[in-house]
Amino acid sequence: MIGVLLAAAAGCQFAGEYLHSHYIREEVSETSGNISEKKTVVIDSGHGGKDPGKVGINGAQEKELNLQIAEKLKKYLEEHQITVVMTRIKDERLADSQVEDLKARVELIDKESPALAVCIHQNSYPQESVRGPQIFYFAHSKEAKKAAEVMQTELKNFDQEHAREIKGNTTYYMLKNTKSPIVIVECGFLSSPVEAGMLIDEAYQQKLAQAIGNGILKYVER
Repeated sequence: MIGVLLAAAAGCQFAGEYLHSHYIREEVSETSGNISEKKTVVIDSGHGGKDPGKVGINGAQEKELNLQIAEKLKKYLEEHQITVVMTRIKDERLADSQVEDLKARVELIDKESPALAVCIHQNSYPQESVRGPQIFYFAHSKEAKKAAEVMQTELKNFDQEHAREIKGNTTYYMLKNTKSPIVIVECGFLSSPVEAGMLIDEAYQQKLAQAIGNGILKYVER
């Protein structure tokens, strides 16, 4: 009788080991694979081509600043082993009309299914004294809010004097139509003579890109 029980126990142990090695391990591997794949970040440089975006008080075009900062951000993230996909790499739109251009950007992001999509933009306001980078997120996305919070903290460290708060939004096309977590980084105010001058400076762009990048890294590697 004892022999039968021992044999049965051994059989159960074997069955458990078999199930673990053939099913549970496979499931863990699949999950780990998903996590690994999620080390991709899409950077969307707003505007481009015949759409200049905002024009600064100093004549700087938003589309150019967006791409310049995005390129620096891409390099910084790649130095930290993040796969980066850009929605554009030159001065162009993804489609002729604004609506189709936005749709094409969303489709590209959805195809990549990244850990995070980051749209680079520049802000503007009637009062020239208003300054500071700010992040917008889709108000109904918990993950996007987490990303915005982490990234805004880094931006506050970058510019403590003009620290701003994250802002939820439900109307921006990119935010409400993209499946992956997505945020819009308004890097600064082109309506501010001081900040507009800083935003065209290569060294300032590099520091700004690193601050944005540090926030992204903390979010995707948490």
